[in-house]
Amino acid sequence: MLIVVLLIWSGSASAQQFEIPRKDGGAVPEVAITGLFDKVIASRESGEVEFPDASFAHLQIATGRHADAMGTIHAIVRGLVDAGEARRADRWMPYLVYAQAKAMESGSGIPFDTAYGRAFRERFGNTDDLAANHAQYWFTADLDRARADLDGALKELASIRSVSLPDALEMARQYAFVEAHEAATRLGPALIAEDEQARYIVEENHVFTTAQGATLSAVVVRARKQPERKPVALLFTIYTDLGQHLQQAKQAAARGYVGVVVDARGKRLSTDRIVPYEHEVDDANAAVDWASRQPWSNGEVGMYGGSYSGFAAWAAAKRGHRALKTIVPYVAAIPGQGLPMENNIFLSANYGWAFFVANNRFLDSDTYSQRERWKTLDEKWFKSGRPYREIDRVDGTPNPLLQRWLLHPAYDAYWQAMVPYREDFSRIDIPVLSITGYYDDGQISALHYFKEHYRYKPDAEHYLLIGPYDHFGAQAPFKTPVLNGYRIDPVAQFDTVDVTFQWLDYVMRGGARPELLKGRVNYEVMGANEWRNAPSLAAAGGGSIDFYLSDALAGGHRLLSKEKPASIAMLAQQVDFADRMTFSHGYYPDPIVRDSLPVESGLSFISAPFDHPVTISGTFSGELKARINKRDFDFAVVLYEMMADGRVMQLSYYLGRASFARDMGTRVLLEPGEWTSIPFERTRMVSRRLEKGSRLLAVLDVVKDPMHQVNYGTGRDVSDESIADAVIPLDIEWRTDSYLRIPLSVERPD
Repeated sequence: MLIVVLLIWSGSASAQQFEIPRKDGGAVPEVAITGLFDKVIASRESGEVEFPDASFAHLQIATGRHADAMGTIHAIVRGLVDAGEARRADRWMPYLVYAQAKAMESGSGIPFDTAYGRAFRERFGNTDDLAANHAQYWFTADLDRARADLDGALKELASIRSVSLPDALEMARQYAFVEAHEAATRLGPALIAEDEQARYIVEENHVFTTAQGATLSAVVVRARKQPERKPVALLFTIYTDLGQHLQQAKQAAARGYVGVVVDARGKRLSTDRIVPYEHEVDDANAAVDWASRQPWSNGEVGMYGGSYSGFAAWAAAKRGHRALKTIVPYVAAIPGQGLPMENNIFLSANYGWAFFVANNRFLDSDTYSQRERWKTLDEKWFKSGRPYREIDRVDGTPNPLLQRWLLHPAYDAYWQAMVPYREDFSRIDIPVLSITGYYDDGQISALHYFKEHYRYKPDAEHYLLIGPYDHFGAQAPFKTPVLNGYRIDPVAQFDTVDVTFQWLDYVMRGGARPELLKGRVNYEVMGANEWRNAPSLAAAGGGSIDFYLSDALAGGHRLLSKEKPASIAMLAQQVDFADRMTFSHGYYPDPIVRDSLPVESGLSFISAPFDHPVTISGTFSGELKARINKRDFDFAVVLYEMMADGRVMQLSYYLGRASFARDMGTRVLLEPGEWTSIPFERTRMVSRRLEKGSRLLAVLDVVKDPMHQVNYGTGRDVSDESIADAVIPLDIEWRTDSYLRIPLSVERPD
């Protein structure tokens, strides 16, 4: 089916139909489709229909009106620039170059390829390095898919007599896209390389030795026309992709820095063994030292990057090299806390990652992309009942890195050495900007860095920027408008790369602080469509309310009560670990918004409806009172908003092991039959406006699913337990003086 563009049409425009050209009564040939586009153009020029200038430019290109298309595109670009949206104007560069080349070909008889080169050089010759860097991005496209989409649309026309205006405009967009990007794909790479050669000095094969004797390789890019010493923007990564490295380094050089990308130990030109996480404190520090001492460096280094690279920036900060002036980590990982285990539970969500980064000196994408293999592995292992330590035997391929990690089920000295730990944070006196998302599965790591930095250094200059993004969206220039079923507020859009370099400019070049950073904590309130700021996480919450896990029934759930129970009752639950047909209640939000939420496992608690709008901003915590017949168990608490119309939106969740609840580094087993208090706090931050009539819904459950270790409760190392330990089910009682502490505040009036 033809894709309908997402525009708001008047009723008459939507109803407008255009007859499809025919040839000898048969199917529509591609060359004849321009007749349809001619009719659409004529209808606009006569005032019969209206549609955006962008669609008009596509129609002009598709019908060969290339000089007219140039004028339309120029007007579009001027409008976007005047509106402060110059980045959106960049996407028109391939169309502008193409239209200009076609106009030169038809007007002057210049061969198209020659004309294209002239048009490209003229356009790019008038742009600065940063604008050129942005525009180059749009010369790449999935051309095979675009052609297939266009071919499908043309075939669709063979069976119908007319099309609506939106469908005609969508076809024109596809048609113009293919025309412009066929030329861009064929001619663009050589012209871009020529342009970049004139702009940059590129050095791909630097190799240097660390103080520990390891070798690391680096890519360095500098602006050719500005040879003076400059600050260094350094990215340290295990995701070795030379093409990507060059683009990242050129982007930094285009913004006035020396762009440096360093490969982790054992990657690319390094001959050492690949062991993720274990040497980055030394190696990232060595990279800072090396970059600061080069003749093109002014001696100052700023590190940035997401996920692993965010972790590496923190690893470098642990050493505190005098040249390291700031770090900008996004969705930064903490080995041993967010992956490969979370709150002491090993999880399989990223099982294949070890093969991806460690199978060779670049990336083993073929293995990592075997999604069905990894999904099937989780299910096979779970159904087999084998110990988690044998999951790689179930797969049939040894996973030595996983086996190495499984030797450390506590957050012990092995993990502690990889990033700043406790008092290490007191010595980190450089400005820091952390960026993460409410739905980043590794958010607890990014937030832990932020909390610990302020815990041990109250006067730290550390800013947090957070909104409705997942792990990849928080790192991206453009955030997906619909995330796992939730449409983000328009104001939530921002360019992570732009903010990164604005921050580097602020710290290293005396520039203004990024506009979004008005307080130490900067967060987008979902549903309110606004950014707010606060001096701390606690201040963002504006207070908290304790909700107790009542035994009173409330419409298919139990009551989540603001009143502490006058008398304590017990809520019983039994979990049969030998049963592999039922799973625990889900934890990661996909989708984020559901039409309803049947709770098939665990205990659910719902609050009374709010009689006025409230906001939840921050992390929830709690303390559970429980008694079990075993020595240990794993549990999850998932927090939702139930809207007045019955839809349910996931807000946050906690996942953890009871025996490590008070100290992730020390396991304290439970006494069977004895009551114990289990505090928890490492939950995901969220900010959401809850409208009048909404309620909070919390689901408490014992963890039992294919994505996590199964804790059978024997007290032995959980990695060695198996279904043989499931003879006796887990019997658990929850006391009704257990509570959740939720950062709720009355919504301020508009």
